[in-house]
Amino acid sequence: MDADLTGLSIGFGGGCHWCTEAVFQAADGAESVEQGWIRSEPPHDAWSEAVRLQLSDTSDLHHLVRIHLHTHSSTSMHAMRTKYRSAIYTQSPDMAQAVKDTLRDCQAEFDKPLVTQVLPLVAFRLSDAAYQNYYKQRPDRPFCQTYIAPKLKRVEALKPD
Repeated sequence: MDADLTGLSIGFGGGCHWCTEAVFQAADGAESVEQGWIRSEPPHDAWSEAVRLQLSDTSDLHHLVRIHLHTHSSTSMHAMRTKYRSAIYTQSPDMAQAVKDTLRDCQAEFDKPLVTQVLPLVAFRLSDAAYQNYYKQRPDRPFCQTYIAPKLKRVEALKPD
């Protein structure tokens, strides 16, 4: 990563925040992962399910964005796209540019155009405590086995050699 993004947060919205939380808990590169809701600027200021990651000096932004793109529907519009939007929420112009560059670089890995938006991270609120660490607390539930477990296999496959 060219710019120093240490200590900044980045948000990833990719459908259900239970799934997104589990994906980034399994991925290398974030100091912490918080599940909740993110709001951006108008006209994208409706709250959407997302996670917020705290970046460290060893965070690989390109790798984190690539994981995000490959573990949710980043090329199709969801019927509830406001609540479940495909978005990456940034805290600085340098971070936003680095994410846009990565999206451009990763586009060749997909057959359809990416619909993932790059938006400013304006506000974050945590989900209820009962839903934090959803997959870690409930790995055998049918939802987790059907939706989250396959995403975690993709995370493993995307780890750099």
